[in-house]
Amino acid sequence: MSRKLLLEHINVPGIHTLDVYRQKGGYRAVEKALKTLTPDEVVEEVKKSGLRGRGGAGFPTGMKWSFLAKPEGVARYLVCNADESEPGTFKDRYLMTHIPHALIEGMIVSSFALGAKTSFIYVRGEMMPQIRILEKAIAEAKNAGFLGKNILGSGYDLELYVQPGGGAYICGEETALLESLEGKRGNPRIKPPFPAIAGLYGCPTVVNNVESIAAVVPIINDGGDEYAKVGIGRSTGTKLISASGNLVRPGVYEIELGLPVEEFIYSDEWCGGIANGKRLKATVAGGSSVPVLPANLSLKLANGEPRLMSYESLSEGGFATGTMMGSGGFIAFDEDQCMVRNTWNFSRFYHHESCGQCSPCREGTGWMEKVLHRIEYGHGKMSDIDLLVDVSKKIEGNTICPLGDAAAWPVASAIRHFRDEFEWHVKNPQLSLDTNYGLANYAEPIAKAVSTEN
Repeated sequence: MSRKLLLEHINVPGIHTLDVYRQKGGYRAVEKALKTLTPDEVVEEVKKSGLRGRGGAGFPTGMKWSFLAKPEGVARYLVCNADESEPGTFKDRYLMTHIPHALIEGMIVSSFALGAKTSFIYVRGEMMPQIRILEKAIAEAKNAGFLGKNILGSGYDLELYVQPGGGAYICGEETALLESLEGKRGNPRIKPPFPAIAGLYGCPTVVNNVESIAAVVPIINDGGDEYAKVGIGRSTGTKLISASGNLVRPGVYEIELGLPVEEFIYSDEWCGGIANGKRLKATVAGGSSVPVLPANLSLKLANGEPRLMSYESLSEGGFATGTMMGSGGFIAFDEDQCMVRNTWNFSRFYHHESCGQCSPCREGTGWMEKVLHRIEYGHGKMSDIDLLVDVSKKIEGNTICPLGDAAAWPVASAIRHFRDEFEWHVKNPQLSLDTNYGLANYAEPIAKAVSTEN
């Protein structure tokens, strides 16, 4: 069985309440940090752990904390990014729903480490049940003396607030989130200055994902060195994976980083294989913004070695044969899925969610959606395929924030690996309207039996 650091007690009745959470060791990290450690020592433990941002970027958390400016007499802020809007990603919502005190405890310890006296949890506006759960948990923590003035007699003060967001994907980008938190339109800011220098209200600010902050709790409880022993190489610790698509058992799983992708998909401990006895066609490993991979490259590297659920292994081969861990939104497509239709669906989302600030993204996402729509609905031309590649290149790297890249990568990778399916749609406009291309010639059909050959 895989080790659980965040979800060990997720099925304990009443774990969402303070009393039950405390019975299972909750708030020990707050007591340890505030009573026996200095803020710098907490930061050092997080550095030792090797924890990397779990929201998608994968940047070392302790290093990010160490960049925070500390001018005399200027407030500092910690903001939790709970905007979770990436298609295919729902692990933060799961954590906040079932074990909210894990996030609140992480917020207290992290705020102490950063010297923040006021911190915010910015939650996607549609998640009203989770907002109410968090507000109730914060009230419980405050009544128990874990928030407010002079926490546990340490002299440290902290106020924690939940802020509903506007329901925009762009507000998952940290500077757009800060703009929204200040009551403005959620447009990304030009950097520099970075939030660590001038963030919320122009003050030094750290923005971290829900899972990243919750992971601070086991790091402080067990020590950074112990946490670093879990996982593989520079991909330390555990990772929450949102598994969806054509799987026997979709859901949220906590895996040790380094688990083979093949085992994750087919093992009875995890997803149980592809639903309805179908074969795997493709995967999206880290949410809709990362490159899609065909079945053969999902399970194995280009050199034939097993691909692992780790930052390094998933990105092995670059975008030619690899992808990214991203937010851990793992989507499996079976043999009956149409890659043109799925790519068009992703493009619809990015066109709708573009803030419109940058011309390449504002115009390019619209072009990609329109061209993909006409290919899908039998009006495409062969030249449209190269046009899509060209538009994606014009967007990538030419925008203020990464939304442009997130829109371009799925389109470029779908054409890179499934070009024959796009061509088939153009050549067979009527047939493609009610028939799927299937597995055809690419992405050798890899069934469970083949998956055991190593």
